[in-house]
Amino acid sequence: MSFTLTLTELAKITAASAIEGSRTAPIKAIASLADAGSDDLSFLGNPKYSTAVATSKAGVILVPADYAGKPNAEQVYLRVEKPSYALALICSALEAQLWPQPASGIHASAVIAKTAKIDSTATIGPLCVVGENSTIGAGVVLEAQCFIGANVSIGPRSWFKSGVTIADYCIVGARCRFQSGVVIGSDGFGYEPVGQEIHRIPQIGNVVLEDDVEVGANTTIDRARFSQTTIGRGTKIDNLVQIAHNVRIGKQCLIAAQVGIAGSSTLGDYCVLGGQAGVAGHLTLGDRVQLGAQTGLFQDVATNEFYNGTPAIPIGLERRLVVLSRKLPDLFKKVDSLAASLDSVRRPNS
Repeated sequence: MSFTLTLTELAKITAASAIEGSRTAPIKAIASLADAGSDDLSFLGNPKYSTAVATSKAGVILVPADYAGKPNAEQVYLRVEKPSYALALICSALEAQLWPQPASGIHASAVIAKTAKIDSTATIGPLCVVGENSTIGAGVVLEAQCFIGANVSIGPRSWFKSGVTIADYCIVGARCRFQSGVVIGSDGFGYEPVGQEIHRIPQIGNVVLEDDVEVGANTTIDRARFSQTTIGRGTKIDNLVQIAHNVRIGKQCLIAAQVGIAGSSTLGDYCVLGGQAGVAGHLTLGDRVQLGAQTGLFQDVATNEFYNGTPAIPIGLERRLVVLSRKLPDLFKKVDSLAASLDSVRRPNS
C-alpha cells in the first residue's frame, strides 16, 4: 500500500514539539528502526531499542522529547510525547486515506425489511440483510454480506467488515468496529440433562455493546439466557474470542486472542486478559485485573491483582514456584544421596 506524507503533514498530525534536521522528500512507508530506508518513517517506542536509533537509515524518526541523540545527515527527528501514540495518529490518518468512508446508500442486492429504519447517510453493501424493525444510525457502514437481524439497534458511525452477523434484539453503540466473521447474539451454550436426555434451554436475552467497542475477526459473543450479555464502553476484543451468555465486561478492557469467558462471569473496568486465558463461569474479577497468557482462572479475583498459570495464582507466587520447580531435579538428587547415607549408617556391620 503506497502513500506519501510530507514532513509538515507528519509534524501536524503528531503535534511534534520539535523538528530536528531537514528533508524535502516525502515519507512513503513505515518500517522498524533496523529495516527502514531513507524514504521510511520509524519510531522509538521502547527504550531498549535506543541504540538502534543512531544507526537507523530512516528518513524520519519519532523520538521522545527527552531523547539525547541528534539526527544524521538527510534525517529528521520529530520529538513527541509518546512515539507509539504518535505513530498511531499517523496510521489513523493513513487508514482514512486507504479505506475512505464509502458513499452512502443501499446496494441494489441488499435485502431490507420494510419496517427497518436506515439513516440516509448509512452505507449498506452488497448482499446485506437488515431485518424487521431494526435501526441503522448515521454514518454506519455495513460491508458486503452483513446480516442484521430483527429489532437490532446500531449506533452512529459503527463500521462492520464483511460477513458480520448481529442477531435479533441486540444493541450496538456508536463508533463500534467489527472485523469479518464476528457473530453477536448467537445462542448461549445452555442445556439441562433430564434423565438420559440433554434438553436445550432457550436463550431469550440479548447482547448490548456500548460505544467504541471493537471486536476482532471470528469472535463470538453469545446472547444471554435472560437479561443481557454486556460489553462496556471502549473495550477492545481480539480475534477468535468466545464470550458466553450473561457475561458482563466493564469499560476499557483489553481481551487478547483465543480467550474464553464462561457464562455469568463479570469483569470490572480496565481488565487485561492475555492470549488463551480461560475464565470459568460465575466468577467476579475486580477492576484492573490482569491475567497472563494461557491462565486458567477458577476463583474470584480482587481489584488490581495480576494472576498467572493454571490453576491461576498471584503472579509473584507463580514466578517463585517456577524458579523452585527448576531446582527440583537437583533437590531429588540430594534427597536420594541423603537417603543412601542414612541407609549406610543404619545398616549393621557385616
